[in-house]
Amino acid sequence: MYLEKARPVLVKNLKNNYLFLSNRGTKITREAFFLILKEKGIKAGITKPIYPHMLRHSFASHLLQRGLDLRMIQELLGHEDISTTEVYTHVTNPHLKEVYLKAHPRANKFTNERKDDNNEI
Repeated sequence: MYLEKARPVLVKNLKNNYLFLSNRGTKITREAFFLILKEKGIKAGITKPIYPHMLRHSFASHLLQRGLDLRMIQELLGHEDISTTEVYTHVTNPHLKEVYLKAHPRANKFTNERKDDNNEI
């Protein structure tokens, strides 16, 4: 809806490649986006503070949980260094453990040895 109806009105006669535009047809500022997001959160009944980075973090975490390759997430987020993207892996440790146990040929042996030693993983 936005791309088809609202954006063409906002872009006016200006030429730009920005997706989200202000009412003047220029790129939307970080501050304006934050205020819009905050307002929409309140209208949606979200009581916790909401901020743009939360959306970015959720986006990356959900992609990782769904099995998307970390390198692809790195590219989508525009990170130059993979270590920046790896920050999102701490959120999905149970998922990563499950993937590891299914994929690694020696995973079950290691897991069983740890259970024997510690009575837990």
